[in-house]
Formats: sequence, structure tokens, C-alpha cells
Amino acid sequence: MLNTYKTLKVIRDGALLRVGLNRPQVLNALTPELLNELRTVLEAAADDSVRAVLLTGEGRGFCSGADLAATKLEGNAGEIVERVYNPVIRVLMGLQKPVVAAVNGVAAGAGMSLALACDVRLLSENAVFALGFSRIGLAMDASLSYTLPRLVGPARALELAYTGRKVGAEEALTLGLGERIMPEDGFAAAATDFARLLSEGPTQSYARIKAQVAASLANTLAAQLGLEARLQGEASRTQDFGEGVRAFTEKREPVFRGR
Repeated sequence: MLNTYKTLKVIRDGALLRVGLNRPQVLNALTPELLNELRTVLEAAADDSVRAVLLTGEGRGFCSGADLAATKLEGNAGEIVERVYNPVIRVLMGLQKPVVAAVNGVAAGAGMSLALACDVRLLSENAVFALGFSRIGLAMDASLSYTLPRLVGPARALELAYTGRKVGAEEALTLGLGERIMPEDGFAAAATDFARLLSEGPTQSYARIKAQVAASLANTLAAQLGLEARLQGEASRTQDFGEGVRAFTEKREPVFRGR
């Protein structure tokens, strides 16, 4: 995949697709152009040859949220959210493969929305989350009102949304906004290594596990047990399952192909 994008840095690393938001001069603030390019890249990432996606920010931040100077939101925010932001979130959260956010600095507003819409968040020591919406008189958007309460609980979500306060890496880990903290020095390489390992894993298994977790909060126990049985049946017919069993019996590491 050639990097022909104005606002993204896209690198193909084997089966891993690394996508860097690339407006570092404004902490990768979001514009309609960037979001449209991101949607295009994520749609292409649905291809079976891509087995994991790493989303990060170029420079010293992940994403500072909407570029208020470049996007006319006054009186028009709802239409822009539905037309520009929501399609990106739908594609991002719909990818049937691991999606990792490498939060290398500030993730604020809709930038925080993007991070929380990923499956796993790796945090640099200098990672900072901040909602920011209430500070300019707005409500949450780009799926944050969906993901945040599920990660931290309703009351904590309200506290963070009301205050718009900054949450550093250690607190973010405690609250459940991130899964690992990594040293700032070498963070990009470490995050890439983590995502690359996922890209070499049993992609079909990951997709079904992802579907199970996504369904679990809305399902009854009976429905979830039925889903587990169905997806397990499908997984047992994949090539990767056969390879996993052979590798186990032969006492070697499996070589998964994502099929």
C-alpha cells in the first residue's frame, strides 16, 4: 500500500498495517480531509492480507481532537459528525482483526474517541487522555459515549466528561483506558513489535474472539453460550486450528496463516 496520503503516514510491514495520523504541527488535529483519508485506508485494511492494524500519531502526540480552526462546527456539528466522523468509527470498530492504538502523547476529544475505538491501547509514559468536549460546550461524539462507560463505568465516565480533566498514563491504566505502559524511549518500536506479533497470529481466531466480546454486554447468558458454540464450530474448521493442533503435538511454535 503506497503512502499517497496528505495527512497520513501509512506503512505496510508484512501483514501489519501501520497508520500514522500525520499533522504533527497541530498534534494531528482532525480535519475532514484526514478523516476521509483514514476511512479510505481502514476500508482497504479489511483485505485478508492485512492481519492487524496499528494506529498512532506522528510527532509528539496521538491526536488533539478536531481542528476547530479548519472545521466549521458551529450550528453544524451534528451533520459533520454523522457525515465525516461516524463512518470512520464504523469501519474502525468493524474490522475483523486486531486494531491497536499506540498512544504516544495527548489523545483529546475525538482523538480520544479514536483511541478508545481500537481493541487495545498501548500507552507511552507521556500519554494523556482528555475529553475536552464540555470545555467548549459540546457533547461527546465519535463513539466516546459508547466506549467510555463500558471501559470505566458510567459514574467515572460522567466525571471525566464533566470536568474534561487530563488523565495521565498511570491513572489511565488503572481506570482501564489502556492495557500497557511502555517507556517513551523506544515506544514506537515496542508498539510495532506488539502489533506485529498479533499480525502473525491466528487471525480467524482473533476475529471470533472480538465478535464474542463485542456481543457479550448485550447478550443474555443463553445467547452468549449459543454464540460461543457457533463460533467455536467455525473456528474448528479453519486452517489455523489445524496448524495449532499439529504444532502442539509436535512441540513447536505454530505458523499461522490467518486462514
